[in-house]
Amino acid sequence: QVRLVESGGGLVQPGGSLRLSCAASGSIIGINVMGWYRQAPGNERERVARITSDGSINYGDSVKGRFTASRDADKNTVYLQMNSLKPEDSAVYYCNAEGILHSTGWLDDSWGQGTQVTVSS
Repeated sequence: QVRLVESGGGLVQPGGSLRLSCAASGSIIGINVMGWYRQAPGNERERVARITSDGSINYGDSVKGRFTASRDADKNTVYLQMNSLKPEDSAVYYCNAEGILHSTGWLDDSWGQGTQVTVSS
């Protein structure tokens, strides 16, 4: 069974920084895409950043220039460095993995349980 576990959320003041981490586990051989999404109350889930296996990164328009995603393929881990945080960045941040090859088969995608990020003074 594949599991994604996020860490690093919390409360931060406007203009501050946070770093999220997400580790995938479960006899994984390879993952095609890893990324981050977020969902604020009353809003739809939106893409924050998405990293393909060849290293291409796509960011959501609202976070470009402030957030940086990175990936360690050997550790099946993805990171999100969030700088210049704004109150509107407050949301539950979810880790996502697409195209997972593991020891017993193929999984289209998997989601973490989410980690809360709150930006407030």
